[in-house]
Amino acid sequence: MNSKQLEELASKHLRRKWAELTERDRHILHAVADRIHISSPIHCDETQALSLGQRVADRVASFGGSWPFIGLFFVFLFGWMGTNSLMLLRPYDPYPYILLNLVLSCLAAIQAPVILMSQNRQAERDRQVAAHDYEVNLKAEIEIMQLQEKIELLKTEDLSRIVQLLETHARMLEKLIDSEHPSP
Repeated sequence: MNSKQLEELASKHLRRKWAELTERDRHILHAVADRIHISSPIHCDETQALSLGQRVADRVASFGGSWPFIGLFFVFLFGWMGTNSLMLLRPYDPYPYILLNLVLSCLAAIQAPVILMSQNRQAERDRQVAAHDYEVNLKAEIEIMQLQEKIELLKTEDLSRIVQLLETHARMLEKLIDSEHPSP
């Protein structure tokens, strides 16, 4: 499709000039004009190979936000406190469990940024999917508008043909009536 036709599509369906369109909108208009499918998320980076750090971050986030983690965490806490409370002679971390507080602080300090890394990557994937959904929806909307225009054009053509046929039938009836009842 040439640039003039693309400009017409832009002004007709997006109500903007070609120069005002974003690169995404231009891509969508090219897809509409060339009848290219964009519904498959080929440009959403789902199949990208994850690095070791990304895989670890996903696993830590997955496990750190689960009931098994909470259960194991309580077992660990009660085990630590129970062991240090029952070892009356030489507990390695006597009450108020300062070493336990240090371990928990270190765990939180390490776990929080790792979970944030995983969430940031998930948010980026969500943005890519949302952008792709926007493209698919806009293309579908433009194609629906084009279909409506074609239907309206067909209806107009059919109506004009019907009017022509009615006029032809009316003339034929007039001739028939005139031939059966000649005027004096």
